[in-house]
Amino acid sequence: MSGARSLFVTGTDTGIGKTVVSLGLMQALQDRGLSVAAMKPVASGCERTADGLRNDDALQLQRQASIQLAYERVNPYAFEPPIAPHLAADQAGQTIETDKIYDIYQDIASKVDVVIVEGVGGWQVPLNNRETVADLAHGLGLDVCMVVGLRLGCINHALLTAQAIENTGCTLAGWV
Repeated sequence: MSGARSLFVTGTDTGIGKTVVSLGLMQALQDRGLSVAAMKPVASGCERTADGLRNDDALQLQRQASIQLAYERVNPYAFEPPIAPHLAADQAGQTIETDKIYDIYQDIASKVDVVIVEGVGGWQVPLNNRETVADLAHGLGLDVCMVVGLRLGCINHALLTAQAIENTGCTLAGWV
């Protein structure tokens, strides 16, 4: 990591505000004079465009960054069907390789003070036959910010996710 600490943003579920929180963190860090970039390494539910598959969350993160990064650096694994990423990757004939994500992260981290890495779905979502979002965060060595969806059952989801983060060996920096 370069400069200030980078952060992994996860959630108790999908569609609960990870991107809103990631963008807010990026803006707050930029307001403090830090250079910030972001990754959404894996995204399913992407739209076909003239430039290829694009994910709206990843595009927002790309625009908020202090430096210009190619879309494929921000979102190296983009899949069209809005399903679990390991299933979407399988349908596309691909395998999500965390080593590729680690290499891209290290390259981006060498260029900015902070990298915000936004996960996909929740903490235990499978990425491939061996690894989950939790393994990705642990492999990156990042502290975790957990986003909790405010709905019935959220206290249980938050406590279970917090416990799972700690059981993975990651540090829960806080939750929103």
